[in-house]
Amino acid sequence: MYLTDDTQHNCLDCVTFKSLVRKTLFFKDISNQIIEKKPLPELLRSIIDTSKKLLDSEASSLLLFDDETCKLTFYVAEGEKGTLIKSRQVRMGEGIAGWVAAHKKTVRIDDCYADARFNSAFDQSTGFVTRNMLCAPMVRKGELIGVIQVMNKSNDGSFDTQDELFFSALAGQCAIAIENYRLGQFEVEAEQMHTELETARSIQRKILPGTLPELRGFTVKTLLRPAKHLGGDYYNLIRISDTQALFFITDVTGKSISAALIVSSVYSFTHSYLIIHKKTFSLKHFVESLNAFLIESTTPDKFVTGWFCLLDEEKQSLISISAGHDPVFLFRKDTEPKPAFTLEKGGLMLGVMALPYESEEVSLQPGDVIVAFTDGITEAMNPEMEEYTAERMLLRLTGGFTAGGGAGQMLSDLLTDVDLHRGQADQSDDITLGLLEVH
Repeated sequence: MYLTDDTQHNCLDCVTFKSLVRKTLFFKDISNQIIEKKPLPELLRSIIDTSKKLLDSEASSLLLFDDETCKLTFYVAEGEKGTLIKSRQVRMGEGIAGWVAAHKKTVRIDDCYADARFNSAFDQSTGFVTRNMLCAPMVRKGELIGVIQVMNKSNDGSFDTQDELFFSALAGQCAIAIENYRLGQFEVEAEQMHTELETARSIQRKILPGTLPELRGFTVKTLLRPAKHLGGDYYNLIRISDTQALFFITDVTGKSISAALIVSSVYSFTHSYLIIHKKTFSLKHFVESLNAFLIESTTPDKFVTGWFCLLDEEKQSLISISAGHDPVFLFRKDTEPKPAFTLEKGGLMLGVMALPYESEEVSLQPGDVIVAFTDGITEAMNPEMEEYTAERMLLRLTGGFTAGGGAGQMLSDLLTDVDLHRGQADQSDDITLGLLEVH
């Protein structure tokens, strides 16, 4: 038993009660349909159709809120001529839909043309005559998703309080469904991006040399540890002739995809250049040609630093060019406890300006160790945002060289010390090391 209009009625015979039961069951059914996973156009179409059926109306429409424009856009409009207003936009506060969006409140209007908020422009452009209306905001966790509205109760009827309550509940279900779709799309896109990054990382791994060629009189130790999926550091050791080999380390500004693309460009250029110039290889010409190539193929805000050397096994010497790179240290036993000198001659970073590069030739001795690196080591941050510094790196390298552990031990000791300094902080930049030990 229940009371309505201050009169007691038998629930089983009450027309209002029967209508309530019918709508409740129907609402449950359409709610289940709406929350099913489906493409957005199909989901919105389902919302439109179910709104009409639940409220027994002649037409319905749905507007989605755009965060960037702060406007509502008609995605679909149902009814005999509803599709004609499919693409229109509504400003916040404009018309009934704009008012509902701005205030996030459901409204029931019995005579639209008597309501000052009503904008008859849509009727005028479509030929549809809006008599009455229910308009509800789709809100999720306080955020506006959009607005749905139904127009003209069938058989010239009017929407009642019961219709309004069901329509508000339906709007809440629709907001959940649309948000779930968007979250699902975000997850799909994130997974797709993750897959693409993994593929790109796999490709970049193949760009790095798998095994280094053996050199007579030299031991080469290298390491590259990217900070992200894709790195901007690159190194290679390529045999030029029976007695010569090209070794270089490069560092591209920035990280991730843009840096990885430039790394691929350096890789491609190097192998293309060697196909043409391998027999007449000149380190100076190679570096200047790479610079010219990067000037043409990269944007002004992207550049590459690098250290390039041509090793000669017979002469036990090297020719060195630094392109705006960190200094390269040469350790010698007769000059301990610090490096004999640094290799810094060269020119500007690559990809900036077409200028000549200066080279220097160095005679080597058994026991010498040459250390090249990228600034991911010296600029490694700890949780207190303190850098590792070049001074600490040099101190560690000098200690390792003095102890006589050779290039392999020096590399291992340095990385251990960098990791000790970094602690729990994330690696902020790519780390690359190349050590050449002379026998």
